[in-house]
Amino acid sequence: MALSRIWSAFILIAIAVAAYRSVVQDDEQIFSRMVTGRASDPYDTVWYFSIGDPRSAGYPTAEAFATYVSGFGYVKTDSAAAATVLLADDQSLPAAKSLQAQQPALKIHTYKSLQNRLTRRADGMIETCKNAVTIAIGLIGIMALFMGLMAIAERAGGIRLLSKIIGPFFSRLFPEVPKGHPSMGHMMMNFSANLLGLDNAATPFGLKAMESLQELNPSRETASNAQIMFLCLHASGLTLIPVSIIAARSALRAENPTDIFVPCMIATFVATMAAMFIVSFRQKINVLQPVILVWVGGISAVIGLLVWYLTSLNLNALQAFSSVLSNGLILLIFLLIVAGAVYKKIDVFDAFIDGAKGGFETAVRIIPYLVGMLVAISLLRTSGTFDVVIGAVKSGFAALGTDTRFVDGLPTALIKPMSGSGARGMMIDTMTTFGPDSFAGRLACILQGSSDTTFYVIAVYFGAVSIKNTRYAIGSMLLADLVGIITSIVLAYLFFGGA
Repeated sequence: MALSRIWSAFILIAIAVAAYRSVVQDDEQIFSRMVTGRASDPYDTVWYFSIGDPRSAGYPTAEAFATYVSGFGYVKTDSAAAATVLLADDQSLPAAKSLQAQQPALKIHTYKSLQNRLTRRADGMIETCKNAVTIAIGLIGIMALFMGLMAIAERAGGIRLLSKIIGPFFSRLFPEVPKGHPSMGHMMMNFSANLLGLDNAATPFGLKAMESLQELNPSRETASNAQIMFLCLHASGLTLIPVSIIAARSALRAENPTDIFVPCMIATFVATMAAMFIVSFRQKINVLQPVILVWVGGISAVIGLLVWYLTSLNLNALQAFSSVLSNGLILLIFLLIVAGAVYKKIDVFDAFIDGAKGGFETAVRIIPYLVGMLVAISLLRTSGTFDVVIGAVKSGFAALGTDTRFVDGLPTALIKPMSGSGARGMMIDTMTTFGPDSFAGRLACILQGSSDTTFYVIAVYFGAVSIKNTRYAIGSMLLADLVGIITSIVLAYLFFGGA
Protein backbone atom coordinates (compact mmCIF):
# COMPACT_ATOMS: atom_id res chain seq x y z
CA MET A 1 0.00 0.00 0.00
CA ALA A 2 2.85 2.41 0.80
CA LEU A 3 4.28 2.12 -2.70
CA SER A 4 0.82 2.57 -4.22
CA ARG A 5 0.20 5.75 -2.24
CA ILE A 6 3.60 7.23 -3.08
CA TRP A 7 3.15 6.41 -6.77
CA SER A 8 -0.30 8.02 -6.78
CA ALA A 9 1.01 11.07 -4.90
CA PHE A 10 3.81 11.54 -7.44
CA ILE A 11 1.34 11.63 -10.32
CA LEU A 12 -1.24 13.86 -8.61
CA ILE A 13 1.37 16.38 -7.43
CA ALA A 14 3.06 16.52 -10.84
CA ILE A 15 -0.20 17.16 -12.70
CA ALA A 16 -1.30 19.77 -10.12
CA VAL A 17 1.99 21.66 -10.49
CA ALA A 18 1.74 21.46 -14.28
CA ALA A 19 -1.83 22.80 -14.22
CA TYR A 20 -0.72 25.73 -12.05
CA ARG A 21 2.15 26.55 -14.39
CA SER A 22 -0.09 26.29 -17.41
CA VAL A 23 -2.85 28.55 -16.07
CA VAL A 24 -1.02 31.00 -13.81
CA GLN A 25 2.37 31.19 -15.54
CA ASP A 26 1.12 30.81 -19.13
CA ASP A 27 3.34 27.81 -19.86
CA GLU A 28 1.57 26.57 -22.98
CA GLN A 29 3.98 23.71 -23.71
CA ILE A 30 4.14 22.03 -20.33
CA PHE A 31 1.57 19.32 -21.04
CA SER A 32 3.26 18.48 -24.32
CA ARG A 33 6.61 18.19 -22.55
CA MET A 34 5.11 15.88 -19.93
CA VAL A 35 3.65 13.50 -22.51
CA THR A 36 5.89 13.62 -25.59
CA GLY A 37 8.88 15.73 -24.54
CA ARG A 38 12.45 14.50 -24.89
CA ALA A 39 15.52 15.40 -22.88
CA SER A 40 17.36 16.04 -26.14
CA ASP A 41 14.89 18.69 -27.32
CA PRO A 42 16.37 22.22 -27.41
CA TYR A 43 15.02 24.88 -25.07
CA ASP A 44 12.97 27.77 -26.41
CA THR A 45 15.22 30.81 -25.99
CA VAL A 46 14.00 33.51 -23.61
CA TRP A 47 15.88 36.80 -24.02
CA TYR A 48 16.26 38.86 -20.86
CA PHE A 49 18.12 41.80 -19.42
CA SER A 50 18.69 42.37 -15.73
CA ILE A 51 19.12 45.06 -13.11
CA GLY A 52 20.05 44.68 -9.49
CA ASP A 53 22.16 41.94 -7.94
CA PRO A 54 21.37 38.19 -8.38
CA ARG A 55 23.38 37.48 -5.24
CA SER A 56 20.27 38.58 -3.30
CA ALA A 57 18.74 35.25 -4.37
CA GLY A 58 21.72 33.21 -3.20
CA TYR A 59 23.78 33.03 -6.41
CA PRO A 60 27.51 33.44 -5.76
CA THR A 61 28.13 35.80 -8.69
CA ALA A 62 26.29 37.39 -11.60
CA GLU A 63 28.27 35.13 -13.94
CA ALA A 64 27.17 32.02 -12.06
CA PHE A 65 23.54 33.14 -12.31
CA ALA A 66 23.84 33.72 -16.06
CA THR A 67 25.42 30.30 -16.56
CA TYR A 68 22.75 28.61 -14.45
CA VAL A 69 19.71 30.09 -16.20
CA SER A 70 21.26 29.54 -19.63
CA GLY A 71 20.73 25.84 -18.98
CA PHE A 72 16.99 26.56 -19.08
CA GLY A 73 17.09 28.65 -22.26
CA TYR A 74 17.37 32.10 -20.63
CA VAL A 75 19.94 34.13 -22.56
CA LYS A 76 21.05 37.69 -21.85
CA THR A 77 19.88 39.99 -24.63
CA ASP A 78 22.18 41.63 -27.12
CA SER A 79 21.71 44.13 -29.92
CA ALA A 80 20.35 41.45 -32.24
CA ALA A 81 17.48 40.27 -30.03
CA ALA A 82 14.72 42.09 -28.18
CA ALA A 83 14.29 41.17 -24.53
CA THR A 84 10.93 39.81 -23.36
CA VAL A 85 11.84 39.41 -19.68
CA LEU A 86 13.27 41.88 -17.18
CA LEU A 87 14.97 40.43 -14.10
CA ALA A 88 15.44 42.47 -10.94
CA ASP A 89 16.08 42.10 -7.23
CA ASP A 90 13.58 43.38 -4.66
CA GLN A 91 15.25 46.77 -4.31
CA SER A 92 15.22 47.34 -8.07
CA LEU A 93 11.52 46.55 -8.58
CA PRO A 94 10.40 50.24 -8.72
CA ALA A 95 12.92 50.93 -11.50
CA ALA A 96 11.86 47.75 -13.27
CA LYS A 97 8.21 48.81 -13.23
CA SER A 98 9.15 52.19 -14.68
CA LEU A 99 10.86 50.39 -17.57
CA GLN A 100 7.83 48.16 -18.01
CA ALA A 101 5.61 51.23 -18.30
CA GLN A 102 7.68 52.26 -21.31
CA GLN A 103 7.68 48.71 -22.77
CA PRO A 104 4.40 47.00 -21.76
CA ALA A 105 5.37 43.73 -23.45
CA LEU A 106 8.15 43.18 -20.88
CA LYS A 107 7.50 40.63 -18.15
CA ILE A 108 9.10 41.30 -14.76
CA HIS A 109 10.49 38.50 -12.59
CA THR A 110 12.65 38.74 -9.51
CA TYR A 111 15.72 36.55 -9.25
CA LYS A 112 13.94 34.58 -6.55
CA SER A 113 10.60 34.14 -8.35
CA LEU A 114 12.35 33.04 -11.54
CA GLN A 115 13.30 29.81 -9.80
CA ASN A 116 9.68 28.67 -9.90
CA ARG A 117 9.57 29.11 -13.68
CA LEU A 118 12.66 27.12 -14.56
CA THR A 119 12.14 23.57 -15.77
CA ARG A 120 14.85 21.18 -16.88
CA ARG A 121 14.34 19.18 -20.05
CA ALA A 122 13.49 15.57 -19.36
CA ASP A 123 11.88 12.70 -21.23
CA GLY A 124 8.08 12.70 -21.24
CA MET A 125 5.91 9.67 -20.57
CA ILE A 126 6.21 8.16 -24.06
CA GLU A 127 10.01 8.33 -24.18
CA THR A 128 10.25 7.16 -20.57
CA CYS A 129 8.25 4.02 -21.37
CA LYS A 130 10.66 3.25 -24.19
CA ASN A 131 13.63 3.87 -21.91
CA ALA A 132 12.23 1.58 -19.22
CA VAL A 133 11.95 -1.30 -21.69
CA THR A 134 15.43 -0.53 -23.04
CA ILE A 135 16.81 -0.71 -19.50
CA ALA A 136 15.12 -4.06 -18.91
CA ILE A 137 16.37 -5.45 -22.23
CA GLY A 138 19.86 -4.26 -21.40
CA LEU A 139 19.65 -6.23 -18.15
CA ILE A 140 18.84 -9.51 -19.90
CA GLY A 141 22.38 -10.35 -21.01
CA ILE A 142 23.99 -9.30 -17.73
CA MET A 143 21.33 -11.09 -15.69
CA ALA A 144 21.70 -14.26 -17.75
CA LEU A 145 25.49 -14.26 -17.33
CA PHE A 146 25.65 -13.72 -13.58
CA MET A 147 22.62 -15.85 -12.70
CA GLY A 148 24.14 -18.63 -14.80
CA LEU A 149 27.32 -18.34 -12.72
CA MET A 150 25.27 -18.33 -9.52
CA ALA A 151 23.59 -21.58 -10.60
CA ILE A 152 27.02 -23.16 -11.12
CA ALA A 153 28.18 -21.95 -7.70
CA GLU A 154 25.07 -23.33 -6.03
CA ARG A 155 25.47 -26.80 -7.56
CA ALA A 156 29.16 -26.82 -6.62
CA GLY A 157 28.41 -25.80 -3.02
CA GLY A 158 30.17 -22.44 -3.21
CA ILE A 159 27.16 -20.41 -2.07
CA ARG A 160 26.69 -22.76 0.88
CA LEU A 161 30.32 -22.31 1.87
CA LEU A 162 30.05 -18.50 1.68
CA SER A 163 26.87 -18.67 3.76
CA LYS A 164 28.67 -20.56 6.51
CA ILE A 165 31.50 -18.00 6.60
CA ILE A 166 29.25 -14.98 7.09
CA GLY A 167 26.54 -16.93 8.93
CA PRO A 168 27.48 -15.79 12.48
CA PHE A 169 27.02 -12.13 11.50
CA PHE A 170 24.04 -12.45 9.17
CA SER A 171 22.18 -14.78 11.54
CA ARG A 172 21.96 -11.84 13.98
CA LEU A 173 20.79 -9.31 11.36
CA PHE A 174 18.54 -11.84 9.63
CA PRO A 175 17.26 -14.02 12.51
CA GLU A 176 14.43 -15.47 10.38
CA VAL A 177 16.87 -16.90 7.81
CA PRO A 178 18.14 -20.41 8.68
CA LYS A 179 21.88 -20.81 9.16
CA GLY A 180 23.65 -21.81 5.96
CA HIS A 181 20.72 -20.78 3.75
CA PRO A 182 21.87 -19.91 0.18
CA SER A 183 20.35 -16.41 0.46
CA MET A 184 23.18 -15.44 2.82
CA GLY A 185 25.75 -16.18 0.14
CA HIS A 186 23.73 -14.29 -2.44
CA MET A 187 23.46 -11.25 -0.17
CA MET A 188 27.19 -11.33 0.55
CA MET A 189 27.93 -11.40 -3.20
CA ASN A 190 25.62 -8.41 -3.69
CA PHE A 191 27.19 -6.37 -0.90
CA SER A 192 30.70 -7.17 -2.14
CA ALA A 193 29.82 -6.10 -5.70
CA ASN A 194 28.27 -2.87 -4.41
CA LEU A 195 31.31 -2.12 -2.28
CA LEU A 196 33.53 -2.24 -5.35
CA GLY A 197 31.13 -0.31 -7.58
CA LEU A 198 30.28 -3.35 -9.73
CA ASP A 199 26.70 -2.28 -10.52
CA ASN A 200 26.30 -4.79 -13.35
CA ALA A 201 27.19 -7.65 -11.03
CA ALA A 202 25.38 -6.31 -7.95
CA THR A 203 21.93 -6.31 -9.57
CA PRO A 204 21.85 -10.01 -10.57
CA PHE A 205 23.29 -11.05 -7.20
CA GLY A 206 20.73 -8.87 -5.42
CA LEU A 207 17.79 -10.20 -7.41
CA LYS A 208 18.92 -13.74 -6.72
CA ALA A 209 19.09 -12.87 -3.02
CA MET A 210 15.51 -11.53 -3.13
CA GLU A 211 14.31 -14.71 -4.85
CA SER A 212 16.06 -16.86 -2.23
CA LEU A 213 14.51 -14.82 0.60
CA GLN A 214 11.12 -15.09 -1.10
CA GLU A 215 11.30 -18.86 -0.67
CA LEU A 216 11.26 -18.27 3.10
CA ASN A 217 8.53 -15.63 2.96
CA PRO A 218 5.25 -16.89 4.52
CA SER A 219 3.24 -14.12 2.80
CA ARG A 220 4.04 -14.07 -0.92
CA GLU A 221 2.84 -10.50 -1.58
CA THR A 222 4.13 -8.87 1.62
CA ALA A 223 7.80 -8.04 2.20
CA SER A 224 9.42 -10.15 4.92
CA ASN A 225 11.67 -8.75 7.65
CA ALA A 226 14.72 -10.27 5.97
CA GLN A 227 13.85 -8.78 2.58
CA ILE A 228 13.40 -5.32 4.11
CA MET A 229 16.71 -5.50 5.98
CA PHE A 230 18.55 -6.67 2.86
CA LEU A 231 17.03 -4.06 0.57
CA CYS A 232 17.60 -1.17 2.99
CA LEU A 233 21.26 -2.14 3.37
CA HIS A 234 21.57 -2.49 -0.40
CA ALA A 235 19.88 0.87 -1.10
CA SER A 236 22.27 2.67 1.23
CA GLY A 237 24.78 2.21 -1.59
CA LEU A 238 28.00 1.46 0.34
CA THR A 239 30.76 1.94 -2.25
CA LEU A 240 34.48 2.02 -1.61
CA ILE A 241 35.76 3.96 -4.63
CA PRO A 242 33.45 6.49 -6.39
CA VAL A 243 35.24 6.06 -9.72
CA SER A 244 32.55 7.61 -11.93
CA ILE A 245 32.41 10.73 -9.73
CA ILE A 246 36.19 11.13 -9.76
CA ALA A 247 36.22 10.66 -13.54
CA ALA A 248 33.55 13.36 -13.99
CA ARG A 249 35.52 15.78 -11.81
CA SER A 250 38.66 15.03 -13.80
CA ALA A 251 36.86 15.63 -17.10
CA LEU A 252 35.67 19.01 -15.81
CA ARG A 253 39.26 19.93 -14.88
CA ALA A 254 38.90 19.94 -11.11
CA GLU A 255 42.10 20.98 -9.40
CA ASN A 256 42.10 17.78 -7.31
CA PRO A 257 39.50 15.31 -8.65
CA THR A 258 39.97 12.90 -5.74
CA ASP A 259 39.42 15.40 -2.93
CA ILE A 260 35.84 14.20 -2.47
CA PHE A 261 36.91 10.57 -1.97
CA VAL A 262 37.11 10.55 1.84
CA PRO A 263 33.85 12.54 2.38
CA CYS A 264 32.05 10.19 -0.05
CA MET A 265 33.34 7.14 1.78
CA ILE A 266 32.30 8.50 5.17
CA ALA A 267 28.86 9.61 3.95
CA THR A 268 27.96 6.29 2.34
CA PHE A 269 29.24 4.34 5.38
CA VAL A 270 27.16 6.47 7.76
CA ALA A 271 24.08 5.98 5.54
CA THR A 272 24.62 2.20 5.60
CA MET A 273 24.99 2.14 9.38
CA ALA A 274 21.87 4.31 9.66
CA ALA A 275 19.92 1.85 7.48
CA MET A 276 21.05 -1.05 9.68
CA PHE A 277 20.10 0.74 12.92
CA ILE A 278 16.75 1.99 11.58
CA VAL A 279 15.59 -1.44 10.39
CA SER A 280 17.04 -3.16 13.48
CA PHE A 281 14.98 -0.82 15.66
CA ARG A 282 11.80 -1.62 13.70
CA GLN A 283 12.50 -5.35 13.87
CA LYS A 284 13.63 -5.25 17.53
CA ILE A 285 17.10 -6.60 16.72
CA ASN A 286 19.80 -5.96 19.33
CA VAL A 287 22.71 -4.46 17.35
CA LEU A 288 24.91 -4.37 20.47
CA GLN A 289 25.51 -8.12 20.32
CA PRO A 290 29.24 -8.93 20.44
CA VAL A 291 29.22 -10.69 17.07
CA ILE A 292 27.62 -7.70 15.30
CA LEU A 293 29.98 -5.26 17.00
CA VAL A 294 33.04 -7.33 16.03
CA TRP A 295 31.96 -7.64 12.39
CA VAL A 296 31.02 -3.96 12.06
CA GLY A 297 34.24 -2.95 13.80
CA GLY A 298 36.28 -5.23 11.55
CA ILE A 299 34.64 -3.92 8.38
CA SER A 300 35.14 -0.35 9.59
CA ALA A 301 38.84 -1.05 10.23
CA VAL A 302 39.33 -2.60 6.77
CA ILE A 303 37.59 0.32 5.09
CA GLY A 304 39.61 2.77 7.16
CA LEU A 305 42.89 1.12 6.12
CA LEU A 306 41.85 1.12 2.46
CA VAL A 307 40.86 4.78 2.67
CA TRP A 308 44.22 5.57 4.27
CA TYR A 309 46.05 3.73 1.49
CA LEU A 310 43.97 5.14 -1.36
CA THR A 311 44.33 8.72 -0.19
CA SER A 312 48.08 8.34 -0.63
CA LEU A 313 47.65 7.61 -4.37
CA ASN A 314 47.49 10.17 -7.15
CA LEU A 315 44.60 10.23 -9.62
CA ASN A 316 46.16 7.88 -12.18
CA ALA A 317 47.25 5.39 -9.54
CA LEU A 318 43.81 5.48 -7.88
CA GLN A 319 41.98 4.80 -11.15
CA ALA A 320 44.44 2.03 -12.03
CA PHE A 321 44.02 0.41 -8.60
CA SER A 322 40.23 0.63 -8.88
CA SER A 323 40.23 -0.93 -12.33
CA VAL A 324 42.50 -3.79 -11.28
CA LEU A 325 40.54 -4.42 -8.07
CA SER A 326 37.09 -4.31 -9.69
CA ASN A 327 37.77 -6.18 -12.92
CA GLY A 328 40.21 -8.53 -11.26
CA LEU A 329 37.57 -9.51 -8.72
CA ILE A 330 35.07 -10.40 -11.45
CA LEU A 331 37.61 -12.63 -13.17
CA LEU A 332 38.58 -14.19 -9.82
CA ILE A 333 34.91 -15.00 -9.16
CA PHE A 334 34.68 -16.63 -12.60
CA LEU A 335 37.83 -18.64 -11.94
CA LEU A 336 36.82 -19.85 -8.48
CA ILE A 337 33.28 -20.82 -9.51
CA VAL A 338 34.28 -22.71 -12.65
CA ALA A 339 37.31 -24.35 -11.05
CA GLY A 340 35.24 -25.43 -8.05
CA ALA A 341 32.52 -26.85 -10.30
CA VAL A 342 35.07 -28.80 -12.38
CA TYR A 343 36.62 -30.14 -9.18
CA LYS A 344 33.18 -31.26 -7.96
CA LYS A 345 32.53 -32.83 -11.41
CA ILE A 346 29.47 -30.64 -12.07
CA ASP A 347 28.01 -30.35 -15.58
CA VAL A 348 29.16 -26.73 -15.76
CA PHE A 349 27.54 -25.60 -18.99
CA ASP A 350 24.21 -27.28 -18.23
CA ALA A 351 24.11 -25.53 -14.84
CA PHE A 352 24.97 -22.22 -16.50
CA ILE A 353 22.11 -22.56 -19.03
CA ASP A 354 19.56 -23.36 -16.31
CA GLY A 355 20.56 -20.25 -14.33
CA ALA A 356 20.73 -18.02 -17.40
CA LYS A 357 17.11 -18.86 -18.28
CA GLY A 358 16.07 -17.49 -14.90
CA GLY A 359 17.93 -14.26 -15.64
CA PHE A 360 15.91 -13.73 -18.81
CA GLU A 361 12.61 -14.38 -17.03
CA THR A 362 13.48 -12.00 -14.18
CA ALA A 363 14.48 -9.16 -16.53
CA VAL A 364 11.18 -9.45 -18.41
CA ARG A 365 9.13 -9.67 -15.20
CA ILE A 366 10.35 -6.32 -13.86
CA ILE A 367 9.29 -4.32 -16.96
CA PRO A 368 5.79 -3.31 -15.67
CA TYR A 369 7.19 -2.20 -12.31
CA LEU A 370 9.99 -0.27 -13.98
CA VAL A 371 7.65 1.46 -16.44
CA GLY A 372 5.26 2.52 -13.68
CA MET A 373 7.91 3.98 -11.38
CA LEU A 374 9.95 5.73 -14.08
CA VAL A 375 6.84 7.34 -15.61
CA ALA A 376 5.84 8.79 -12.22
CA ILE A 377 9.36 10.19 -11.74
CA SER A 378 9.32 11.59 -15.28
CA LEU A 379 6.11 13.50 -14.54
CA LEU A 380 7.69 15.06 -11.46
CA ARG A 381 10.69 16.21 -13.46
CA THR A 382 8.90 17.49 -16.57
CA SER A 383 6.26 19.31 -14.53
CA GLY A 384 8.99 21.33 -12.81
CA THR A 385 8.11 20.02 -9.36
CA PHE A 386 11.76 19.41 -8.50
CA ASP A 387 12.73 22.93 -9.51
CA VAL A 388 9.88 24.44 -7.48
CA VAL A 389 11.01 22.53 -4.38
CA ILE A 390 14.61 23.66 -4.81
CA GLY A 391 13.53 27.28 -5.28
CA ALA A 392 11.34 27.14 -2.17
CA VAL A 393 14.10 25.62 -0.03
CA LYS A 394 16.62 28.20 -1.21
CA SER A 395 14.22 31.10 -0.55
CA GLY A 396 13.38 29.72 2.88
CA PHE A 397 17.00 29.49 4.03
CA ALA A 398 17.79 32.88 2.49
CA ALA A 399 14.91 34.41 4.47
CA LEU A 400 16.36 32.93 7.66
CA GLY A 401 19.67 34.59 6.90
CA THR A 402 21.58 31.28 6.85
CA ASP A 403 24.24 30.08 4.45
CA THR A 404 22.41 28.90 1.33
CA ARG A 405 25.42 27.53 -0.55
CA PHE A 406 24.39 23.95 0.21
CA VAL A 407 21.00 24.42 -1.51
CA ASP A 408 22.71 24.63 -4.91
CA GLY A 409 23.90 21.04 -4.42
CA LEU A 410 20.53 19.67 -3.26
CA PRO A 411 19.05 18.88 -6.72
CA THR A 412 21.40 15.89 -6.90
CA ALA A 413 20.11 14.64 -3.53
CA LEU A 414 16.45 15.10 -4.48
CA ILE A 415 16.77 13.23 -7.77
CA LYS A 416 19.15 10.48 -6.57
CA PRO A 417 16.46 8.34 -4.86
CA MET A 418 14.50 8.36 -8.13
CA SER A 419 17.00 8.31 -10.96
CA GLY A 420 20.69 7.43 -10.91
CA SER A 421 21.36 8.82 -14.39
CA GLY A 422 19.29 11.93 -13.61
CA ALA A 423 21.27 12.55 -10.42
CA ARG A 424 24.54 12.03 -12.29
CA GLY A 425 23.45 14.58 -14.86
CA MET A 426 22.45 17.00 -12.10
CA MET A 427 25.83 16.55 -10.42
CA ILE A 428 27.65 17.37 -13.66
CA ASP A 429 25.31 20.32 -14.27
CA THR A 430 26.07 21.70 -10.80
CA MET A 431 29.81 21.39 -11.36
CA THR A 432 29.49 22.99 -14.78
CA THR A 433 27.43 25.90 -13.43
CA PHE A 434 29.30 26.66 -10.22
CA GLY A 435 32.66 25.04 -10.99
CA PRO A 436 33.99 21.59 -10.02
CA ASP A 437 35.98 23.08 -7.13
CA SER A 438 33.11 25.21 -5.81
CA PHE A 439 31.33 24.31 -2.59
CA ALA A 440 28.14 23.37 -4.50
CA GLY A 441 30.08 21.27 -7.01
CA ARG A 442 31.88 19.28 -4.35
CA LEU A 443 28.71 18.85 -2.28
CA ALA A 444 26.85 17.50 -5.32
CA CYS A 445 29.61 14.90 -5.74
CA ILE A 446 29.41 13.82 -2.09
CA LEU A 447 25.61 13.57 -2.30
CA GLN A 448 25.90 11.50 -5.48
CA GLY A 449 28.13 9.02 -3.66
CA SER A 450 26.16 8.84 -0.40
CA SER A 451 23.26 6.56 -1.43
CA ASP A 452 21.61 4.50 -4.16
CA THR A 453 18.48 5.07 -6.27
CA THR A 454 15.85 4.10 -3.69
CA PHE A 455 12.69 4.06 -5.82
CA TYR A 456 14.43 2.31 -8.72
CA VAL A 457 15.69 -0.35 -6.29
CA ILE A 458 12.17 -0.77 -4.86
CA ALA A 459 10.59 -1.12 -8.31
CA VAL A 460 13.16 -3.62 -9.59
CA TYR A 461 13.79 -5.77 -6.52
CA PHE A 462 10.28 -5.99 -5.10
CA GLY A 463 8.89 -6.27 -8.64
CA ALA A 464 11.14 -9.25 -9.36
CA VAL A 465 9.41 -11.27 -6.62
CA SER A 466 5.94 -9.68 -7.06
CA ILE A 467 5.88 -8.00 -3.63
CA LYS A 468 2.99 -5.53 -3.39
CA ASN A 469 3.02 -4.61 0.32
CA THR A 470 6.45 -3.12 1.07
CA ARG A 471 5.51 -2.32 4.71
CA TYR A 472 7.97 0.16 6.21
CA ALA A 473 10.74 -0.44 3.64
CA ILE A 474 10.29 2.85 1.75
CA GLY A 475 10.16 4.99 4.88
CA SER A 476 13.28 3.31 6.27
CA MET A 477 15.20 3.76 3.02
CA LEU A 478 14.25 7.42 2.70
CA LEU A 479 15.18 8.04 6.34
CA ALA A 480 18.60 6.47 5.71
CA ASP A 481 18.88 8.67 2.59
CA LEU A 482 18.11 11.71 4.75
CA VAL A 483 20.87 10.73 7.17
CA GLY A 484 23.22 10.44 4.18
CA ILE A 485 22.19 13.88 2.90
CA ILE A 486 22.66 15.58 6.28
CA THR A 487 26.01 13.82 6.74
CA SER A 488 27.10 14.91 3.26
CA ILE A 489 26.25 18.56 3.96
CA VAL A 490 28.10 18.49 7.30
CA LEU A 491 31.14 16.85 5.68
CA ALA A 492 31.11 19.39 2.84
CA TYR A 493 31.30 22.25 5.35
CA LEU A 494 33.98 20.44 7.36
CA PHE A 495 36.19 19.64 4.37
CA PHE A 496 35.36 22.48 1.95
CA GLY A 497 33.61 25.17 4.00
CA GLY A 498 35.99 27.82 2.68
CA ALA A 499 35.44 26.94 -1.00
